[in-house]
Amino acid sequence: MTDDTETTEDGRTEDDSPRAAFDAQLVAGGVSFGAQDARLLRTIDDAGSLNAAATALGRSYAHAQRRVVELEGGFGALVERERGGASGGGSTLTENARSLLQRFRRLAAESSGLAEVDETVLDGTVVERDGEFGLVRTDAGVVRALVPPDSDAVEVCLRSDVITLHSPESAPRGDETSARNQFVGEIRGVDRGEKIARVAVDVGTGAPFLALVTTTSVERLGLEPGAEVVASFKATATRAVPRSSPE
Repeated sequence: MTDDTETTEDGRTEDDSPRAAFDAQLVAGGVSFGAQDARLLRTIDDAGSLNAAATALGRSYAHAQRRVVELEGGFGALVERERGGASGGGSTLTENARSLLQRFRRLAAESSGLAEVDETVLDGTVVERDGEFGLVRTDAGVVRALVPPDSDAVEVCLRSDVITLHSPESAPRGDETSARNQFVGEIRGVDRGEKIARVAVDVGTGAPFLALVTTTSVERLGLEPGAEVVASFKATATRAVPRSSPE
C-alpha cells in the first residue's frame, strides 16, 4: 500500500438535499477503493472464492477478477488464489486486504457527520458532439461533458466531490490526465470541518465552483482565500441535462 493514500467523501439523501449518506473512498496509486469494492472483498471472504463472490453479487467472474487486479495495482496484494485441488480451489483475503477494509470502515465512520455535497450548475449550449460526449459553451468556458441527445440548451451540473484542486505549479497538462476540464480560479473561501473542507473557487462566473477536499489537502496545497488554484474534473463525471423552459 502506498504512503500517499488520500480520501474523498460524498453524501446524499433520497430528498433534494444531499445529506447524511456517504460514499467514502480511499485512493492510492490513482486507484479508488469504495463501498462496492469493500463489498466485493467481504463477499470473497464469506464465499471462499472469487467465482462464488461474483455469482453472489450478480457480476461476471471476468469483471470481478479485473476489478481485483485493478485494486491490487494501487493497494498491493489483496486476494490469494488457490487453483484446483480436491476442494476445487478458492480465494482468501490477505492481511493487507483486511487492513484495507478496517481503514475503509474507520473512514466511513469518521465521515458520517459530513453535512452535504454541493452542486454548481452552469447554463450552457452544446456546440459540438462526439457520441455521448459534447462540448458545452458556458460562462466559465467550454466544458466537456455527457450531453443529452436531443437538446442543445443545457445545464451542466458539477458535484463538489468530483472537482479536484491543484496548485498552478502541480496541475497536470490536459493531455496528461483524464480530467480534461481545467479552470484557473481564485479561492474565495474555505469552510473547514474536522476531516473535510469545502472550498469555493471563483472562476469568473456568478457562482463559484465548490470543491470538497480533505483537510490534509487544504494544508498540503496551501488552500486559503486569495490563493490561485486549478480546478479540474472528468468529462465522465460531468453531466449536462436539458435546460428547463420558463413557464
